[in-house]
Amino acid sequence: MSVNGQTNVNGQTNGRLMLEKLSFGVGDRFGRQAQAQLRACIMAAQHGADVIPVWNKSNREHVIIGSGPSDARNAAEAAVGHLGWRRAYHVDADHIRLNTVDRFIPHSDFYTIDVADTIGHAADTAAIHDFVRRHADLAGKNEIPGIAEPFQTTSADIERIAGKYLLAIEEGNQIYRHIAAMKGESHFITEISMDETDSPQTPIELLVILAAIADAGIPIQTIAPKFTGRFNKGVDYAGNVAQFEKEFNDDLAVIRFAVGRYPLPANLKLSVHSGSDKFSIYGPMRRALERFNAGLHIKTAGTTWLEEIIGLAESGGEGLALAKEIYDGALDHLNELCAPYAAVIDIDPAKLPSRETVNGWTSEQFVAALRHDPKNSSYNPHLRQLLHVGYKIAAKMGDRYLDALEENEPFVSKNVTANLYERHLKPLFVRNGD
Repeated sequence: MSVNGQTNVNGQTNGRLMLEKLSFGVGDRFGRQAQAQLRACIMAAQHGADVIPVWNKSNREHVIIGSGPSDARNAAEAAVGHLGWRRAYHVDADHIRLNTVDRFIPHSDFYTIDVADTIGHAADTAAIHDFVRRHADLAGKNEIPGIAEPFQTTSADIERIAGKYLLAIEEGNQIYRHIAAMKGESHFITEISMDETDSPQTPIELLVILAAIADAGIPIQTIAPKFTGRFNKGVDYAGNVAQFEKEFNDDLAVIRFAVGRYPLPANLKLSVHSGSDKFSIYGPMRRALERFNAGLHIKTAGTTWLEEIIGLAESGGEGLALAKEIYDGALDHLNELCAPYAAVIDIDPAKLPSRETVNGWTSEQFVAALRHDPKNSSYNPHLRQLLHVGYKIAAKMGDRYLDALEENEPFVSKNVTANLYERHLKPLFVRNGD
């Protein structure tokens, strides 16, 4: 147990589990790359960036793979023990809801509570009026340090925003209380996720959301809002980078302001979902974080699985043949694989290479098409997105796929570590890393 506000190796401060300033969600579909992922965090620490790994895996991924939350915990602890990691680390029950959370309770210490589906559903009228009455100060001229222009709101504006979000926050509170009753309030980290919705939250909307979360007494340590543009799986950000930078900056300003005004944890920070491979916005994010001296939680998932496929292809022989077989199966099940991810992929089937073409590729050709290197003319983002959602094909292979990972471990782990460090941690967090 820690004393005097100091954080121990398990991330506890004065008895409450606390998320450190910089944290990185490292998804691991098949639970075989925890050591390779942790090596990237070790490399970042060696270059002055203390980034805490958070192994995140959703219930849907567990169901598809045939794994469970205990597997994610065991893989993380084995990696930490093997590599002698002495800093904090966490295991995230990713995008959980009330009907999926219970299986995670014994094994997770980080909970991403997803309330996006409830946003916009009508809240109780009395609750809305009570919120507007208690937060009458939100109406009028709002000046938030760090946001260039003040914004004017009316009581009707606050009532409309409260009507849009209060029910979602009540749902989040119900899930939080359920976890707390089973696990104890001090033993887990809470995130509220609102990114899977139609439009970005404005600064006043985010302020209302944080005020309502504080009213509910949910000690959130990260919040994942919606940003402008497309955060497609496994490929770069698609959208107006300048507008994203403004929204990211404004959100940091609102969080800092809200922490000073409401009873919210002092370490509350932004969380960016589908954050892997968003190379064009890493520079703007880094500038804003430095401007505010702010923390960040950024989530990745399928990028590690793609590095597994790259490693298999790079190994040649049976590894390359297996990578081609997975692509072949993904083509056969294109619609089935893409349907659950329709909002976060953008695949043009006409730009996918034929199975005959891919079957004729060398290792170098397969790797060049899949590796996220926009400067390489052979890079194919459509193929990359299809394989990103195609892990179900590998899951159906069972031990055959897992055995291939083990047999080709040097190729696979090298790619996993280099991808996370060189393309993600270094440009985001390592000083002089650009």
